[in-house]
Amino acid sequence: MTNFAKAAALVAAFLTGNAAGGVAAESSPIVVEIENPLASPHPLQGYLRQAGTAGPSPAVVLLHSCNGNWARLDERWGKRIASWGYVTLTVDSFGPRGIKNCDDSPPLDLATDAYRALNFLVRAPFVDPDRIAVLGFAQGGRVALMSVEHGAIEQTSPNKFRAAVAFYPPCGSFRGDVTVPTLILIGERDDLNPATACRDMVDGRDDMGISRRPAEGVPIRLIVYPGAYHAFDAPNLKTTTNLAGHHHEFNQSATDQSIAALHEFLDATIGPKIAEK
Repeated sequence: MTNFAKAAALVAAFLTGNAAGGVAAESSPIVVEIENPLASPHPLQGYLRQAGTAGPSPAVVLLHSCNGNWARLDERWGKRIASWGYVTLTVDSFGPRGIKNCDDSPPLDLATDAYRALNFLVRAPFVDPDRIAVLGFAQGGRVALMSVEHGAIEQTSPNKFRAAVAFYPPCGSFRGDVTVPTLILIGERDDLNPATACRDMVDGRDDMGISRRPAEGVPIRLIVYPGAYHAFDAPNLKTTTNLAGHHHEFNQSATDQSIAALHEFLDATIGPKIAEK
């Protein structure tokens, strides 16, 4: 039996166990291999959480930042989103590649990780393949935006995301020409990935002026939190932290507002009620 088949069997056993015992109040994550090791020199793995609801459920792919702490991201956001009725798959992009952070020069194929996770989820019988979103943080937010921007990555994939969310991403390299509803959440005082770059992207501006006509792409919703810095949702940064010359700090108010905004956005784009329309 291949590692992929073992992972599939583990998922099936996990789901069967939960079905036999009723819907759990809180799902626990299991580690799954996202693809057959023979299909890639660096097969991905991830934390999968069950939605805890009957029938095929909407799902969210989560992509970590440059710190590479996918387990912490699953605990902070995967658990919460699963409690809202979504399957979650938090991807480990660095571990399989033997790198620790962005200083190790992540390879170019990291940009396809969101779709590798998507391709895993669309084959799962407990996931609705037409209701899957991608959610990324910082560098992961960059990959999330790349995954839904008009371009080669999005166009060459037979499977598509239906929504995208990016927490404090680097917006400077994007035109904002996205294919699906997109939400960006960022702190006004973020000095690593400035909010001004995201405003320019949403408005269709670049360093040379207007680069995108208003009619191009799907509208992007941008929320900027006053007084918030980079990584405002990370509770381990309750004291001011300077990393590589940039300010990182937890902000409870911005975090609470971002939780509400994310919940509302997911429900409106891929949520349970969408299937009833």
